[in-house]
Amino acid sequence: MEVLTLGVTHVLKPDILELLGGLAVLVAFCVLAGLLLQVIGSARDARRFPPPGQLVDVGGHRLHIYCMGGGTPAVVMESGFPGSSLSWTFVQPELAGFTHVCSYDRAGLGWSDAGIMPRSSRQIVEELHALLLNAKIEGPFVLVGHSFGTFTVRLYASTYPGDVMGMVLLDPIHPSEWLEMTEAEARKLTGAIRLSRYGALLARLGVARLISILVRLGVPELARTSISLLTGGTLADAERMIAPLAKLPSELRPIIAAMWTHPKFFDAIVSQAEALPQSAAQVAASGDYGDIPLVVISARSSSPSQVKGHEALAHLSSQGKHIVASKSGHWIQLDEPDLVVVSIREVVESVRCRSRTT
Repeated sequence: MEVLTLGVTHVLKPDILELLGGLAVLVAFCVLAGLLLQVIGSARDARRFPPPGQLVDVGGHRLHIYCMGGGTPAVVMESGFPGSSLSWTFVQPELAGFTHVCSYDRAGLGWSDAGIMPRSSRQIVEELHALLLNAKIEGPFVLVGHSFGTFTVRLYASTYPGDVMGMVLLDPIHPSEWLEMTEAEARKLTGAIRLSRYGALLARLGVARLISILVRLGVPELARTSISLLTGGTLADAERMIAPLAKLPSELRPIIAAMWTHPKFFDAIVSQAEALPQSAAQVAASGDYGDIPLVVISARSSSPSQVKGHEALAHLSSQGKHIVASKSGHWIQLDEPDLVVVSIREVVESVRCRSRTT
């Protein structure tokens, strides 16, 4: 029996080693092919989708800023995540009809370079300040923020109060949501971070780009199945995060798809999510906003506790106002852009009226 066992082992061992060697070669080939696909695809994206605005150095990396229109005060818009300057597509041209307006991409997002880590609100504020100075955008400003972007707007207003004359906050997140997280909320945040880490890995290996190609070729179900398998079933979280962007014009979707195949995008999202408690603490310590014009807009889908927080936020200025967007989900600038434009115009006119009387 021992002789027989040794004989079988002797016969199988070379076969097993050969099989493992073949698998290793196959894996190495797939990795190299994916890396090559990513390099070629990134170069192609840069040619197909040049930035509409300018890239401005903010101290070692460049941020993309896109401005149009004329007049004062300048309106500067800050997106939520995973949004970019494209999130303001329906709003920015309308604002340009009566004032100077700029949208921009935070580091790692859109057309901007990857930036310094961690991506806390304090870091983002300092980069935005450098961007506005170096791009020679004259203040004071009316700042507009959506979701996570409202942290930037609020912290900027308290850090540089002389530069901010008004604010509009769309469905803002509240510091307490991240400083006093329930177990379920902590799991949700952990899931979002895990999803983005998967995305960064898949982007580096070219898999995210391959999935994007499958979507463009008209086989979205295969793409969905691939994502679900590769991300350990976190597809549902991803769909909830990106579904509203389908409301953007169809001609912008290939641009967004290209942006979301770059590792810098996922790295930025991971760092912003990991820094949320730190960012929340920074904003919570920022104080009130005196008497500057402030409009806080809640989504129809906001919970009663969120609406209560939004009302309290509006009261941080003696000229604060709270309204509910009755036809909107979380992405108010996509669901009710007219309401957003009207609210921003109201703040702009209030700032102009003050300037005429001083």
